[in-house]
Amino acid sequence: MDALGGTFSRIVSIALLGAVTGALAALAAIGFVELVATLNDWFFISPRSRFMAENAQWLLFATIGVPAAGGLIVGIIHRYNPDRRSHGPPDVIQAVQSLEPRMSLRSGVLSAAASAVSLGAGASVGQYGPLTHLGATLGSLVAGRARNSRWMVTVGVGCGVAAAISTAFNAPIAGIVFAHEVILRHYSLRAFAPITVAATVGYVFANVVFERPPLFRVETVDASSAPEFIGFVAIGVCGAFVAVLYMRAILCSTRLARRVPVPDYLKPMLAGAALGLAALWIPDILGLGKETLRFAVIDHAFGAGELLLLLVAKILATAMCIGFGFAGGVFSPALLIGILFGALAGSGAEVILGELYSEVAIYAICGMVAVTSAVIGAPLTTILIVFELTRNYDLATAAMVSVVFSNLVSYRIFGRSLFDVQLRMRGFDLADGRHKAILDQRLLKDYVSLDFTALSPNAPLDEAKRRLLEAGRHEGYVVDANGIYLGTVTLGELETKQTGDVRGPKLTAGQLARPEPLILTARTTVWHAMEQMGDFVGESIPVLEDSGDGRLLGVVFEATVVRAYLDTTNSIREEENAGG
Repeated sequence: MDALGGTFSRIVSIALLGAVTGALAALAAIGFVELVATLNDWFFISPRSRFMAENAQWLLFATIGVPAAGGLIVGIIHRYNPDRRSHGPPDVIQAVQSLEPRMSLRSGVLSAAASAVSLGAGASVGQYGPLTHLGATLGSLVAGRARNSRWMVTVGVGCGVAAAISTAFNAPIAGIVFAHEVILRHYSLRAFAPITVAATVGYVFANVVFERPPLFRVETVDASSAPEFIGFVAIGVCGAFVAVLYMRAILCSTRLARRVPVPDYLKPMLAGAALGLAALWIPDILGLGKETLRFAVIDHAFGAGELLLLLVAKILATAMCIGFGFAGGVFSPALLIGILFGALAGSGAEVILGELYSEVAIYAICGMVAVTSAVIGAPLTTILIVFELTRNYDLATAAMVSVVFSNLVSYRIFGRSLFDVQLRMRGFDLADGRHKAILDQRLLKDYVSLDFTALSPNAPLDEAKRRLLEAGRHEGYVVDANGIYLGTVTLGELETKQTGDVRGPKLTAGQLARPEPLILTARTTVWHAMEQMGDFVGESIPVLEDSGDGRLLGVVFEATVVRAYLDTTNSIREEENAGG
């Protein structure tokens, strides 16, 4: 009976975690989107507000001044964030994959505020990255209050992410898959259930309670001929190169920004001013570009030259804004860049295929998912977004073809996603497995033991031998009065010198000591230590401080390093294979 009651209690707590997190994340996502839209209208960023503006001089001033002022505010907000930057999906991935899923509420609030200001001021950044981080923060908060469990917090983060994506796209299945595919990167039954509840609650809030409109509308379209599917393959391959160009532009802009001799908090303002100047000629690069995205799926709404100009301008504007410190994501710009690329490919296909050509919408959607899936590393999610938004099986099938080839190519020439490359640049590399990434973050200073025998360099050999025998050890570490490591002596060497050399008793431990062939430092990672310990034979390994003066911090035992490895892999296995 007690077991049945405990099972029922766990089911209720898991369902409540999903429902509460889903509701909070959905409300936060809707509020965030509405706030950005309102700011865009107030500050003449949205096309509608620009069209309605009566004073041309004021519009000219606002086009340059609003992004610049927004950049200054964002830079000031960054100064209060612990890392002096806004957080996003890479930080959520790292927190979950490193088995430390608790999200900082302060960073979550400040990052959301900086993102709202950035988007409200017209920066060419995305809203789905900030929504993902905000949902993860709320999920971590709810789960942490409900139960002090690492697993529960991990699931809470997944619930928040799924609800945010489900609400933003009106796509609950895509939200569920995104949380597992991009954030958790595994599927387990006990995580799937609450995440499904959260995504469903988010969809209900978006589609039923608030009746949010979909991202775009596409009438029923069908691929009418086999040659078109060859075109969808080509869109996938070429879309991969567009995605890589976009991602490399962001990384290049980030490196460039570091070399600009201006205080970091002023760099977003510089980017905002440059964006405003460019927007005087190409206003479509401002903000999210929802109207441009919706028009791009309409036949002949843009000419080929306009599409190419907007495509290049949006890549450069987004790279500049993100690289120079505006807060926001890469998802929304990738959607627009992809749909512009697809529409451009569609205009070429119309000329080549003639009567076999369907319409631009199917090419635009294929381009959108080809670019976006490669950028965020979520092929299944992007296919499901198309299917849930359009309810069109044929269109989803065509999109699937483009996604497959895009990800095959982009993975080979760039990596799984922009998020993974950004994490690798921070020293958290998931390419060789989650366990390696975690162990490569754990430092030996946390595993150092003081359980060793220190010998004075002036100690006679008989005294050194006596101390090792009393301690029951085979090795002693010779350190001077300042704690500097001079070398190691073994019990066997001491006995050999005493019995085989008449000068033995006159020698000191310092004269006999030899440095170990393997010496580690406090900053050595557990993974690096394991790699170096492959041929190690001995009792323990000396660990020196990082100061470089050779001061002995302590020793680490081979069994301790192996245990750290086993504990990490067991924790990962327990989380990923949990059934209920």
